[in-house]
Parts: sequence; structure tokens; C-alpha cells
Amino acid sequence: MKSFSFLVILFLSLTFAKAAEPVRVIIFGAHPDDCEYTSGGIAALYSQMGHKVKFVSLTNGNKGHHLMKPGELAERRSKEAQEVARILGVEYEIMNNDDGELLPSLENRFAVIKLICDWEADIVISHRTNDYHPDHRNAGVIVQDAAYMIGVPLMNPNGKPLRKPTVFLFMPDGFQKPAPFSPDIVIDITSVADKKENALCANVSQMFEWLPWIEGWENELPADRAQWRKFVGNRFMLGSKVDRFKDAALKWYPAAQFKNIRYAEAFEICEYGSRPGKDEIKRLFPMLP
Repeated sequence: MKSFSFLVILFLSLTFAKAAEPVRVIIFGAHPDDCEYTSGGIAALYSQMGHKVKFVSLTNGNKGHHLMKPGELAERRSKEAQEVARILGVEYEIMNNDDGELLPSLENRFAVIKLICDWEADIVISHRTNDYHPDHRNAGVIVQDAAYMIGVPLMNPNGKPLRKPTVFLFMPDGFQKPAPFSPDIVIDITSVADKKENALCANVSQMFEWLPWIEGWENELPADRAQWRKFVGNRFMLGSKVDRFKDAALKWYPAAQFKNIRYAEAFEICEYGSRPGKDEIKRLFPMLP
């Protein structure tokens, strides 16, 4: 009887230990600010729940300004990224590729393979390959080209291959050709919307300087600089309004619960990685109901 009780306790302990293992997520953006713009909400949720998230910017963002020099800007954006990391509770790494010059080279592919394997990622998120920015497109190519290779030992000779199913997901975008973004997973981020907004606004060089200038709405900024943060935060949180993904969200949330959702983030499953079913998605996204 004692041996039976011991086996039961051992089984339950092992089961709990497996269930308690943190989900490990790595998110690749082309530039510092891409990860938090598309995935800052889920990053905050994962962090709050004790899971592990790493942001990687594949370029140093050293060209995204109309006044600053590249070296000075890269240093500034690195500091902004570390503030984002603090706000969201994530790790943040910036690769030393110049902004606007990202290419799907073997060097970049091997670097991404190593990053995914070293992180022991359960989930990998990045851009789709039809996008207005060449760095976004090439980031998508690099990450997709790594999807199969992470399990090939000789592709990561200085490390270990990843010996578990890894889900690759696409960030949302608004482009329709050759195919529009198709949301498979929608996550309610209403409870952490303020953290996402704070993370976005931590990119001062972008949100308050570069983007208003390059997008032509510099003159729309309020005369009172004290109102700039609220104005810019509201503007860039529009892309996270749940109505954008309503139909897909209702597949995951009961209608009564959906009514209380203001902000959400959505992701499309990339066929090159593991193709999870509903139960596996709920395991990987424990914030789902």
C-alpha cells in the first residue's frame, strides 16, 4: 500500500512539474519597437504569469530618424529597448544589422537558429513576408527559413538542436496581397493595455519624433507637450482594438466575455512549424479562457 501511495505521489509530482514548466516565447521584430507594437500585450501577460519572453530586433534601428546620426540613434534606441524590457518584464536583444539593410543571409539565418534553440522556444513570432518594409519582409524570410532547421543538429554546431514541437506564428498586418493576415489565435490584452502603451511610448525617438515626421502628422500633436503621450498612445493602440479581430476572437471567448474586451492581439499559425490543435494552443496560451 505504501509503495502504491508513493507511486501516486510521484506521478502527481511529475505531472505538476510538467504543467508548471514556463512557456518560452521568442519574438523577432525587424526593428526595436516592432515586437512591442504587435506583441507587447501577450508579453506582459506571459511575464505576469511567470513565463519567459525574449524580444529580438534583427536590426539596430540606426536609420529611423530625420535628425540624428546613425551611431547616436542606435545607442539611443538600445536604451529605449531596455526600458521596454523593464516595463514588460522581458529580455531584449538587438542584433547589429543596420536599419534598412537586413538581408536573408546565411549568417542571419544561423544567428536566428541559435537564438531559437538557446531560448528553447515553444513559440516563435515574427513578421509575414508581404509587407511595406524590406526589413520586415526579410525578417519574415529569415525566421521562416529557420523553422525546419532548428531541429537539424548540424545547423547549430555550437549548440543543441531543438527537440520539441515549436509553433511559429505571424504578427498581424493590414496588407491584402497576395493574401491577407488570417487570425488563428486572439488574446485579450485589456488588463495590460496600459503596459503595452507605456512600452510603446518608451520608444521616444520613434513615437514622438520619427513617426510623426515620416508619416506626416507632426502638426497634429497637441500644442501642450504634456498631452503628447496620451495622444500618441491612443493613436498607436488603435491597431489593438478588439473589433479588428472580432470574428476570430469569438472562437476563443464567450460572447458575454467578449463584451468586456477592448484590446486584443492576434496571430496566424505558420505552416512551417508545429501545427497545434485547440488543446495545445490553450496550453501554450494559458491566458485563454
